[in-house]
Amino acid sequence: MTHADHLGVANPSAGSDTVGALHEKFVHRRRVRVLASHLAALIPPKSKVLDVGCGDGVIDSLIMQQSPGVVVEGIDVLVRPTAKIPVRRFDGLHIPYPDASLDVVMFVDVLHHAVDPLLLLREAIRVSKGAILIKDHVRQGFLAARTLRFMDWISNAHHGVALPYNYWSKAEWDAAFDAVCLKLVEMRGPLGLYPAPASWVFERDLHFIGRFERKAA
Repeated sequence: MTHADHLGVANPSAGSDTVGALHEKFVHRRRVRVLASHLAALIPPKSKVLDVGCGDGVIDSLIMQQSPGVVVEGIDVLVRPTAKIPVRRFDGLHIPYPDASLDVVMFVDVLHHAVDPLLLLREAIRVSKGAILIKDHVRQGFLAARTLRFMDWISNAHHGVALPYNYWSKAEWDAAFDAVCLKLVEMRGPLGLYPAPASWVFERDLHFIGRFERKAA
């Protein structure tokens, strides 16, 4: 599932509009509330935050409601005219902010859609003087890849979002964090995105939110 209109070539699927509408009604509202609550708890007071691939900005607006003094801006490949926060267009690779100009950079279900996830992570490290927040998936457990593909299709195909289905295992995530010199500060999961019985299939250990910081030289 993604937070963005995102970072690659659109890949709409037949029949996705009806399914997408049902998803928006029965899943999306709960999901954004839960994610906003988790993320707000990980953001220091009075932080300037950049949401990379912010989509409609609803999660960001909820974060600011919960955390007065926190300011969230967004960047995305496709800027929605109805976005709830200020959004700047970018190329999906290079973050258009100066070095160390932000307190927190976050990716919410974005990196598995990115053309070059490691480049985006390095860009986030460059522009952040504090934390990197990542919400994404882990490919682990029974039929994990198929389950994640199904969730991605339901939530994104009707928006015309790129669907590369590039889900990493825990070992691949760990290798990526080592490659860009990020250290884990706090990990959250399961997140409670879905009510039972849907959670038995779609939650499991497939989702995480992590707070990371740059490793000391």
